[in-house]
Amino acid sequence: MLNNENIFLKKKILIYGLGKTGLSTYQYLKKKNSIYLFDDKKNPIKNKDIKKKLIKFKDIKSEEFDHIIISPGIDVKKCKLNRYLKKNFNKINTDLDIFYSSYKKNKNIAITGTNGKSTTVKIIYDVLRDQKFDARLVGNIGNPILLEKKITKSTIFVIEASSYQLEYSKLFKAHFAAILNISPDHLERHGKLQNYIKAKFKIIKNQLNKDVAFLNTKNLYIKKEIKKNKVLSKIIRINNGINFNILNKIDNPYFHTESNKENLSFVFEIIKKFNTNKNKFFKTLKKFNGLKYRQQIIYRSKELTIINDSKSTSYSSSISILKSHANVYWIVGGLAKKGDKFLLSKKYCKTFKAYIFGKNKNLFNKQLKNKMDCQNFTDLSFLLKKVFYDIKKEKNTKHKTIIFSPAAASFDSFKNFEDRGKKFNRLIKTFKFKKLIYAT
Repeated sequence: MLNNENIFLKKKILIYGLGKTGLSTYQYLKKKNSIYLFDDKKNPIKNKDIKKKLIKFKDIKSEEFDHIIISPGIDVKKCKLNRYLKKNFNKINTDLDIFYSSYKKNKNIAITGTNGKSTTVKIIYDVLRDQKFDARLVGNIGNPILLEKKITKSTIFVIEASSYQLEYSKLFKAHFAAILNISPDHLERHGKLQNYIKAKFKIIKNQLNKDVAFLNTKNLYIKKEIKKNKVLSKIIRINNGINFNILNKIDNPYFHTESNKENLSFVFEIIKKFNTNKNKFFKTLKKFNGLKYRQQIIYRSKELTIINDSKSTSYSSSISILKSHANVYWIVGGLAKKGDKFLLSKKYCKTFKAYIFGKNKNLFNKQLKNKMDCQNFTDLSFLLKKVFYDIKKEKNTKHKTIIFSPAAASFDSFKNFEDRGKKFNRLIKTFKFKKLIYAT
């Protein structure tokens, strides 16, 4: 239920963008407000009742709205209503603002960063749920925050927050906020790296003095930014170090990569703020298998490991897993991210071979050829045949690893990274591995 402090009550509201977020916002607000809907696409929805709420582009200027709620996918500078939004920027809010206005007394944990957000929020959620907390996993991970039902005073929200969500949020405050890391990303949206960093840092700058911020201050961009900004919340610095004895106790190979150690170091510090049982905590970590297509081991034997890391859309997200292996057959390519650079030195790449596919394969080849052997392919199926042919003829008997970590966006050939990950698993299945762990 909406509480009495909610500012989104009995108002005239335009909801811009009718994907999952926009429609969930409509369902949440429709009973208490006068709602108008708009999307850049023509006829974006089929539901007759919702269609009645659609407003035409030419009619928007003649209406006086109290709030304009925009979806994360809307880029104010490039969308159809860009001029209108520029004039009415002070009226723009997001679903995170509506959530906070309704449930500001509920504890929330909000995680952002370039890489590792989904994995980190999922681990925190699993730990809390296994210890009988009423935790809800929401945000960019795929569950719109306003769809949650049966909220009580003890409900804890675990939120994955992207730069797109944070960029236009004005009211949202995180009780526990974390920035895992920052590297150049989404520059096609934000334009400059500093704009991207600024969007991420809103999660910290909006906090109050009773709130807590967890920051990876070893990260160069975070370290520089924290010096520039006055922060009210208590800052806990994360050093990314996990004690070797603790890793042995967890006994889960998923946490052996540098990036997952980083994720785990944040989990340990955040969970300290809750009254949890240590033995149950470790039990949860032991059984954690990771999320699909995120450094996901789909096959393992004495001779070969196959990893599906389709979620990787930048070099920075691939480097961690590459550094954790030798004798790597790296499958890479797609739509390259603007301004992205491969910063792993040549000494790390001595046992790497790159198999490049996708629209920007020539660009990837140019960037990687001085650090490792590279081959270009137009077809992912033929590429895999070549990988297995090369492994078979390899005289080196050491353990080998096939890593599908594209370091690029998927939209040149696939709907999204999930579609790309499924395709890879299906192709691997055709080679009839008897111990294939995940085949869908």
